[in-house]
Amino acid sequence: MPPESERFQRTVPPELAGTRLDQCAAALSDGISRTRIQRVIAAGGMRINGALCRVARTVVAEGDELVFEVPEEPAPEHVTPEQIPLRILYEDDALMVIDKPAGMVVHPAAGNYTGTVVNALLGRNLELAEEFEESGDPARPGIVHRLDKDTSGCLLVAKSARAMDRLCRMFAEREVAKTYAAIVAPCPKVAAAEIRTQIGRHPVNRKKMAVVQRGGKEALTRFSVLRKGRIGTVSAALLQVRILTGRTHQIRVHMSYYGSPVIGDAVYGGNGRIPAPRQMLHAWKVSFPHPFTGEPLAFEAPFPADFQQYADQIQEQGG
Repeated sequence: MPPESERFQRTVPPELAGTRLDQCAAALSDGISRTRIQRVIAAGGMRINGALCRVARTVVAEGDELVFEVPEEPAPEHVTPEQIPLRILYEDDALMVIDKPAGMVVHPAAGNYTGTVVNALLGRNLELAEEFEESGDPARPGIVHRLDKDTSGCLLVAKSARAMDRLCRMFAEREVAKTYAAIVAPCPKVAAAEIRTQIGRHPVNRKKMAVVQRGGKEALTRFSVLRKGRIGTVSAALLQVRILTGRTHQIRVHMSYYGSPVIGDAVYGGNGRIPAPRQMLHAWKVSFPHPFTGEPLAFEAPFPADFQQYADQIQEQGG
């Protein structure tokens, strides 16, 4: 399968007029390096005002329309095993449930080739990559679903290609129930709600997701308020959140859309009212039937210390 790509459509602003094409495009593409932009230009992936341009040193003018696609950098073919401790909530011959800490990336990708969950998994079991060499992705062995880097909590991992196939089907058929805890501000005006929209790429910032009217995928989120009050002078709430679909950044996008973004979430508007070192989102509980025995399984990852600290700050109020 070819790598996905990010499509950019940008208008050259006055402050970048007179600069080189590669410099300008890099400045307008949400942190993508100038080197990668130069590769795009050389490969014929850049158009200025509709015309193909292969010369990186071309000088751009105010108002020029740049359209280009930047392929996602492929995952490394070989992942280095690392001795990184993991908190294991459950393990048998088929699967593991890990309590992932905030700040840890799930699998290697551009900018994060070490220190990931996959590096740690291979450090525990070198044979894991071999198991997925032919029937799966050896760079992401056992990764059935993902959590954002700064989201903590329950992560399900398959230990064999057969288990991964079963678990992926269970996710697709909504047999895996995932419950999150989130701290949001301001507090929602209702005690519980369902949010059903389409989610797709943001029309301007392609690194973000957004609620869209068409062309997205159905996303369904249900939340209920567990505790409400204030953190300092700001209205805030601790929520229990269930997602019935697994869209990228779904909870963060939906709570921002609803008007109660997750605190600490700088991408989706939650970093202004209450400062926090990371998005206060935690994959709290997961339950599912065992992929081979059918035995009901349920696991809970305790709130990490930073999350608990903010939850404890919510001064409950009546009403």
